[in-house]
Amino acid sequence: MKASPTLTNNLQAVLVDLIELHLQGKQAHWNIVGTNFRDLHLQLDEIVDAGRQFADDLAERMRALHALPDGRSATVAKSTSLAPFPEGLINTKDAIERIVAALEAAVGTMRKVHDEVDEEDPTTADLLHEFIAKLEQYAWMVNAETMKASASVTEPDAK
Repeated sequence: MKASPTLTNNLQAVLVDLIELHLQGKQAHWNIVGTNFRDLHLQLDEIVDAGRQFADDLAERMRALHALPDGRSATVAKSTSLAPFPEGLINTKDAIERIVAALEAAVGTMRKVHDEVDEEDPTTADLLHEFIAKLEQYAWMVNAETMKASASVTEPDAK
């Protein structure tokens, strides 16, 4: 099978977001300070590793479909959907908000292109399913670092 221009463009959009995700994760990893530093520092390495692996898996899938992945820094910088990550030190609360937003943006791109990808190549759509599930799990877990339990939410009465 040879990827159409539409499939190639859709996969390229996902690829640049995955590359940017792992770069932002590493930037945060190096520069976070504050409460729960160590836990977040280690979580960020997991996200970086996943983003890097997912980008590699996707780029290799693109090559299998005779598409040309473009992971050059200039391409990533101009075409990612992720908001820029700030330079310098960042406190853990701000880092959590930014990393969760980056995870959600990457997932958003995958969900946006999913149906067109699935229509042309269900095998590649299966890869997207795996990526989405793992990145959404990371978003939940990282976001839980700053969530507070609501006093108004209670468990249903046991019968």
